[in-house]
Amino acid sequence: MLMLDVLLRLTVNSSVRRCLLHSSKTRAALLQTLNRFPLSTMKFEYPVCRRDETVKSTHFSVEIADPYRWLEDPDSEETKKFVEEQNKISIPFLHDCENRDKINRRLTEMWDFPKYGCPFKRGDRYFFYMNTGLQNQSVLYKQDNLESEPTVFLDPNILSEDGTIALSSVSFSEDGKTMGYALSVKGSDWTTFYFKDVETGKDYPEKLEKTKHTYLSWTHDNKGVFYGYFPEWDANKAVGSETGAVKDQKLYYHRLGTPQSEDVLCVEFADHPDYIIGGEVSDCGRWLISEVRNACHDNLLYFADLQALPNGITGKIAMTEVISKFEADYLYITNTGTKFVFRTNKDTPNYKLVVIDFENFARENWTTLVPEHPTDVLDWAACVAGDKLVLCYTHDVKNILHVHSLVDGSFIQELPIPMGTICSFKGKKEQNEIFFDFTSFFTPGTIFRCDLSKTPLPLPTVFKQTTIADLNADDYEAEQVFYQSKDGTKVPMFIMYQKGMKMDGNNGCLLYGYGGFNYGLQPVYSTLRMFLMKHFKMVLAVANLRGGGEYGQKWHDGGRLLNKQNTFDDLISAAEFLIAKKYTRKELLSVQGGSNGGLVVAASINQRPDLFGAGIVQVGVLDCLRYHKFTCGAMWTTDYGNPDEEVHFRNILKYSPLHNIRIPDDQYPALLLTTADHDDRVVPSHSLKFIAQLHHILRDHKKQTNPLIIRVETEAGHGAGKPTAKKIEECTDIICFLSKVLGVRFVD
Repeated sequence: MLMLDVLLRLTVNSSVRRCLLHSSKTRAALLQTLNRFPLSTMKFEYPVCRRDETVKSTHFSVEIADPYRWLEDPDSEETKKFVEEQNKISIPFLHDCENRDKINRRLTEMWDFPKYGCPFKRGDRYFFYMNTGLQNQSVLYKQDNLESEPTVFLDPNILSEDGTIALSSVSFSEDGKTMGYALSVKGSDWTTFYFKDVETGKDYPEKLEKTKHTYLSWTHDNKGVFYGYFPEWDANKAVGSETGAVKDQKLYYHRLGTPQSEDVLCVEFADHPDYIIGGEVSDCGRWLISEVRNACHDNLLYFADLQALPNGITGKIAMTEVISKFEADYLYITNTGTKFVFRTNKDTPNYKLVVIDFENFARENWTTLVPEHPTDVLDWAACVAGDKLVLCYTHDVKNILHVHSLVDGSFIQELPIPMGTICSFKGKKEQNEIFFDFTSFFTPGTIFRCDLSKTPLPLPTVFKQTTIADLNADDYEAEQVFYQSKDGTKVPMFIMYQKGMKMDGNNGCLLYGYGGFNYGLQPVYSTLRMFLMKHFKMVLAVANLRGGGEYGQKWHDGGRLLNKQNTFDDLISAAEFLIAKKYTRKELLSVQGGSNGGLVVAASINQRPDLFGAGIVQVGVLDCLRYHKFTCGAMWTTDYGNPDEEVHFRNILKYSPLHNIRIPDDQYPALLLTTADHDDRVVPSHSLKFIAQLHHILRDHKKQTNPLIIRVETEAGHGAGKPTAKKIEECTDIICFLSKVLGVRFVD
């Protein structure tokens, strides 16, 4: 149904617009007339931006035009003007929604419930995060014991008026007397570390700047930390808006109470400026383990004996190499003396636990502690209560918990949990109790506690349960289906809706997909999804596309590098399944994805524009021929391939969203792109260039009447640390967009 606000946005003549706005009789009569016309009969006028046709490059005899390369400079006045002109179209369109005020008010009400993090013990105190409901950032609390009254320990909300300073990580000294913490500004991946005295709450004078992709690891004398540092980075650049590749990270040691200028360089790889260097002190405090990466998957492995340093940490540390090739993942779990436990997918796509003795670490001497499960994926493992291992598996995209012996790897017991996802876990080797946070599509959060020192092991008990007053899980239904993709592969998908809904093809539907970087989409609570089900009677679907990690490395491999097309085929097949089974029809089907998921959505729409009514592409990787040239993009070559290598260039060229926009037989679905000016992970030029090319190609296409718009957020980044107020505003825009372009209506 076409609303008057749409016509008002499309009416060029200002006098006509004023007449429409001020005449109630005209409005009523016009609405009756316009209701007979679909939105697709209207045309949008888009700004015309400069194309530099001289910008071209040749790759393996293929010439690639890049007329909007100037948009890669986010600080240029021309780019700023482009963004302003695009927002002048998108913001009024998204705000001119019949029920926007109701939507925003109701969404805010549904968002306003307490959100708790798992407690964790450091020293003699417990700490936990909590957001009372609408606080922009969660607050860190401390308490003397689990029954005592908690007090605020660190509230990032007081650090900025708009909530754009986020607490991104904390790390405590072994005695629990000092906390190191990282703050990020405006959603940037760059962080600054500070140190706080736990007893007094006072900060130490120093701070650690130029840090990114790192954490603090304390030496067990409580005197200092290892951390990753980029000494050559220009700290005067506008944080979050730079686009250049960041290189030359080095591992440093910082002594508490001293300036950063006195920190000690410990590990560097001068011949490999792309390496990201991890530095973790072992559970026993004796060893430094370094997991070195140059991409999002696979790592090298080094170690050093800190006790063997004659004068302590005074300079570069000689590291012993254990793994010399980027061929698998090796993640440190714990150690007993020189025998180290690692989670690895070396020759085991579902992962296993192996023991490597650092006194004799040749591969033929490795032993398997917990073998690979034949079907389930070992997501993570943790050592607790001295000699026990908690193993979290994924079985058909749902979590299960096992407890094994650290001594011989034998199975002890399963810890029963509801069907869903463990989104957080807290437990340490020297502590007996564990906490874990469970969630599902209709469960916002339940924190369980279990004491693993007892024999037999007790069942987990509810420590804290989040309840929402007007949420009744029994009103909704979630089913898991398995549909067939193009090549015959069975792909799982979750489908949610209100109980009793008739599946006759007349329901609005939002399909979500990701399919990348070995990351699995498991059942989690989402206020946005719940809102669309409750107030728009929509069907919500989450497809577990290949490229993700739902079924281990084989599933990941099935949707990356030269197999990336499988990811798009899986999403397209999910849409076809939803239509064939009459959950929806193509005019009412929308598709959403962010980051890598934004790439998947945009590529799928390029290939099948006829299949969707709307698409939402959030902070997407859209210029796949140049992604590796910006910030941390080079680390994604393990999923996409290196565009500078011919075999990968030719494969990427087939699907890169920016380079595959074509005039369709009919038209593109309505598209909403979102990006942010401080996104220094997927730089905003991906989205800016894509929308410019869309407008250029489809501007004069007579059948293209669906809107193609972009929403550029300010003072925000890729998503981490985004203030609650900005999250609610973004979700409001998404809901209003779907309401307008699909014609779905708000129901109280």
